[in-house]
Amino acid sequence: MRQQPGGTGGPDERPRRRGQGELEAQVLAALRQAPGPVNAGWVLDRLDGDLAYTTVMTILTRLHGKRAVTRERAGRSFAWCATSDEAGLAALRMRRVLDAESDREAVLARFVTTLSPDDEQLLRDLLGLPEDGAEG
Repeated sequence: MRQQPGGTGGPDERPRRRGQGELEAQVLAALRQAPGPVNAGWVLDRLDGDLAYTTVMTILTRLHGKRAVTRERAGRSFAWCATSDEAGLAALRMRRVLDAESDREAVLARFVTTLSPDDEQLLRDLLGLPEDGAEG
């Protein structure tokens, strides 16, 4: 029996399922370490696990659709390059969720009310707001 990545290879053991966006983050991390534009095979060689080439191509294509990577024709295939990091990818996901809602104000208001005090202060700092939210 073939041993699964990260496991003992027992007969009842399933491979660990990746969290949402985890594989995209791994692909982006590999691309950010690349010496320049690279092909999907180069990315595949740097990822942990037993992934298929087609899986890497699917992830790269999804990232391209999210504008997190660029691609340029290289012979009969593409060379890929990261345009975003993990934080940028998370921001893109957050933006997509916000864009899908009809009441942006309500969504943003609800989001802000759930922030921890530290995150609220960080947001204030990023927006250049005073501590108490008052102007001037």
